[in-house]
Amino acid sequence: MGAGPLPSFVVSSPSARPVVLAIQNDPTDPPLLVGTWLEAAGIELRVVNAVEGETCPSVMPDDVSGLLPLGGAMNANQDDVAPWLVAERELIRDAVAKQVPVLGLCLGGQLLAAALGGDVQLGSQCEIGLSFVTQTSAGVMDPVIGALPNQTVPATQWHQDHVVTLPASAVLLLENDVCVQGFKVGNAYGLQLHPEVDAELFRWWVDATDPQDEALVRSGIDLERAIAEVVQVQDDLVAAWQPVTAAWAQLVHAYAAGQGQHA
Repeated sequence: MGAGPLPSFVVSSPSARPVVLAIQNDPTDPPLLVGTWLEAAGIELRVVNAVEGETCPSVMPDDVSGLLPLGGAMNANQDDVAPWLVAERELIRDAVAKQVPVLGLCLGGQLLAAALGGDVQLGSQCEIGLSFVTQTSAGVMDPVIGALPNQTVPATQWHQDHVVTLPASAVLLLENDVCVQGFKVGNAYGLQLHPEVDAELFRWWVDATDPQDEALVRSGIDLERAIAEVVQVQDDLVAAWQPVTAAWAQLVHAYAAGQGQHA
């Protein structure tokens, strides 16, 4: 890889705060900024490092009030590459059935779609670096996606798979001219983009990525230009996605209150 160590993310110590279970599907994509923002919103993070062999549960633990499926390079149905995805999709289905708040990021959003009957396929166009996403009318009114400061905002991307068919019960919240960028089913949200990654972390990803990475090769992107574009909107990225994360955290607090936990 040739990059330095992953920028640090420290999981909080156990407390009476609501717990969000994060499923790590790739060694380079822990909760990062979203984890930091959730901590600031009074949430305890519990990370299952599935890619390193930790067991991903297939049923939501009773003491957990939110689910955060994270990104990864594999397809959402590529169980031969990542066998734990079977349990992760079951976990997502269980969370949705129990109305536990879910926030799926990139692969995590694709897993939400696949778990609920949607279709995820290799797209004709890769998105790596900066893109812009736009709220639908439903997104403007949504309690989480409606927290965006503007109807069209910047986003950091790194994907080649797309959600090509949403689950039957899904509501489209974010879009651009490439693919579905955000949707929800009840309290479960799927984002195609990477709100957890700002300019510093995107540069780390670039340094950590094999030059023969399939998505990178297919994109034909100039990486230095991509880095510069993300750097240019650094402040706007944080201004867009921190309030969205905080708004989702409020769903977690509300769910925890219903569980009889401290909110």
